Amino acid sequence: QVQLVESGGGLVQPGGSLKLSCAASGVIFLVYTMSWYRQAPGKQRELVAGITSSGTTNYVDSVKGRFTISRDNAKNTVSLQMNSLKPEDTAVYYCHANIRSSIRLDSADYWGQGTQVTVSS
Repeated sequence: QVQLVESGGGLVQPGGSLKLSCAASGVIFLVYTMSWYRQAPGKQRELVAGITSSGTTNYVDSVKGRFTISRDNAKNTVSLQMNSLKPEDTAVYYCHANIRSSIRLDSADYWGQGTQVTVSS
């Protein structure tokens, strides 16, 4: 079993910064892509940023230049540095990872429980 636990969410003023972190634990053989999704009330969950095991990143256009995703392969963690936050960034942010638990098993998708990010004055 694999678990993803997010941390770092909270309330911040527009223009402020937050850093989200996600740690994967359990039986882990290989971690492929890791990513951050977010879901605002009444809206569909969207991919915010992703990073491959080799470090290739991608971002949704609305956060480019403001957010930075990074990972530590040795610790099986992924982080999202969020700068210049806007009210429209308000959402529950979810960590996602595609993880292979054993050489004998296929990879599977795992989700964290989510952490609330609220950008408001």
